[in-house]
Amino acid sequence: MEHSKQLMNLAADNIRILAAAMVEKAKSGHPGGAMGGADFINVLFSEFLIYDPDCPTWMTRDRFFLDPGHMSPMLYAQLALINRFTLAELQQFRQWGSPTPGHPEKNFKRGIENTSGPLGQGHTYAVGAAIAAKALYARTGNPGFQREKIYAYISDGGIQEEISQGAGRLAGHLGLDNLIMFFDANEIQLSTETSAVISEDTAMKYRAWNWNVIEIDGNDCEQIREALIAANAEKARPTLIIGHTIMGKGALRADGTSYERDCGTHGAPLGGDAYINTIRNLGGDVENPFVIRKEVAKMYKEREEQLRLLVKAYRDQEKIWARENREMGIAIKQWFDNQIPDIPWETIEQKPNSPTRNGSAKCLELLSQYVPNMIVSSADLCNSDKTDGFLKHTTTITRDNFAGGFLQAGVSELTMACVCIGMTLHGGIITAMGTFFVFSDYMKPAIRMAALMELPVKFIWTHDAFRVGEDGPTHEPVEQEAQIRLMEKLKNHSGLDSVRVFRPCDVHATTECWRLAMENKQTPTALIFSRQNVKDLPEGTPYANVAKGAYEVVAAEQPDVILVASGSEVSTLVQTAELLAADGIRARVVSCPSEGLFRRQSKEYQESLLPADAKIFGLTAGLPVNFQGLVGNHGRIHGLESFGFSAPFTVLDEKLGYTPQNIYREVKEYLAE
Repeated sequence: MEHSKQLMNLAADNIRILAAAMVEKAKSGHPGGAMGGADFINVLFSEFLIYDPDCPTWMTRDRFFLDPGHMSPMLYAQLALINRFTLAELQQFRQWGSPTPGHPEKNFKRGIENTSGPLGQGHTYAVGAAIAAKALYARTGNPGFQREKIYAYISDGGIQEEISQGAGRLAGHLGLDNLIMFFDANEIQLSTETSAVISEDTAMKYRAWNWNVIEIDGNDCEQIREALIAANAEKARPTLIIGHTIMGKGALRADGTSYERDCGTHGAPLGGDAYINTIRNLGGDVENPFVIRKEVAKMYKEREEQLRLLVKAYRDQEKIWARENREMGIAIKQWFDNQIPDIPWETIEQKPNSPTRNGSAKCLELLSQYVPNMIVSSADLCNSDKTDGFLKHTTTITRDNFAGGFLQAGVSELTMACVCIGMTLHGGIITAMGTFFVFSDYMKPAIRMAALMELPVKFIWTHDAFRVGEDGPTHEPVEQEAQIRLMEKLKNHSGLDSVRVFRPCDVHATTECWRLAMENKQTPTALIFSRQNVKDLPEGTPYANVAKGAYEVVAAEQPDVILVASGSEVSTLVQTAELLAADGIRARVVSCPSEGLFRRQSKEYQESLLPADAKIFGLTAGLPVNFQGLVGNHGRIHGLESFGFSAPFTVLDEKLGYTPQNIYREVKEYLAE
């Protein structure tokens, strides 16, 4: 249903008034961009976006991903027009306990598809969601996924962020014709005009990536409408609508002159007489700006009724499909409920004394057979991080084959992570992604966002220590484990470890870690694996106790010393314990793949394993701080305090003191203190 230009402008001005008023009342925020983007979001929601007014979580709804989270006033105002927020809630913008925080936080029931703030990530989630919709249609044939459209909103800042290169490249390469992105090209940033930092031809850049590019006046509702019609008709490429907008559209200064296109409107309230003049200029009531105009309310009420009829027709179509495809219909529901099938982990036959990355490959091979809605990705390293194990029972995703289960992301770790997050946000897809542990540095912003959104994505990191060897210090993670283990100490808003971290001690423990990763549906999981061979632990090791985060692998009643490590260092400690035993020294060896999980066990269990008054010696291939919380103030830790070196890993073990003989000597010195 097309509406008159007069009515559409009235609705857009309504959004502008609400946005400016929210920021003014909060005494902080970003009004300018929200005011400039009001025309696009109004046209999108009033005429194009298909959603269920009565069921916001309808699985085949269109989705809107906001990249510039600072433009939250625009989104909240728009969502108030469709009754997802009350005007009272808008007035609590940026306040404690409010559902309208400074940057949007994922809330599907409220119409917020993603947490946003770090520029560039939001539109990359949209790329992932578009892949997910195509993958689900290819797997199921459900017509809803084929109809579904993914809309994204990006700003000048988002276009500049390096991640936009990866997102643009990948979306164009895969021909994501279900992805439509609006570029709010207002040419104003927080501190400068964009001309101070950029002179590239954005349209040409996206065309080079195989995008359909349309340029319009982004404040003209009729041009916006025509662009969205054309974008929805595109059948081979993603579409970029470059909307040339006016930052702070409608804003006036205190003296009554135009306040448009001014950096001052970007990140601060309009303030004083400027605010008063602006509200009046837009037709609002300064004394009572938090109002939805009757004409606007009527327009959105009519849209709501129209959507009910449209959605009913789509749901009826999906019901017919579900009756004809009963088993697949049940499967889809299970996928969106984050259910996983029974996985026969016990059937995995791990090759003894192998790298834990190889053990991970065996697990992925099994998962590719039993979890049809799983997609694994790698940053051009699948034959090295061994994520190619997943290819045993699936194929690579291409523009002509979204039924595949493996996404080759190219050399773009941050893009890969955000795309996988986007698939998870869409729902119905389980994602995992791999690269070398040292390159997790590129992924940190996405790890943090996945943790904030409490998404069960799986991070696979191999080449876990200085034992990468000849590749040298650029490829040898030292501080990376400490960085990611800080995330398991950080609690999310649900009180859980923000990231569940595992570094298994051998291939058999690897199986258990993967099992726990798949069962973890509440937080991201980080799996850290070795490149080099790792000796299996002794026969009878209770691998099921991996689920406790830390467990005994060499028993000792009333031990003289407790030796604790994770990963490949555990087998070194087992050999050390044998040397100590020859001297009559009782040593308990503890593997601690996940301190976060260990700290969730009972105090009794923690104390039984690592008594507070015990002599505890820790061994880590990373920074000593990795085990500070486990050994206590009186313990000792052998760890690295510098970057690594280039040499065969066996030489590095010798030079850096990671041999059973050297650790034996250090433990003896520690006990003699």
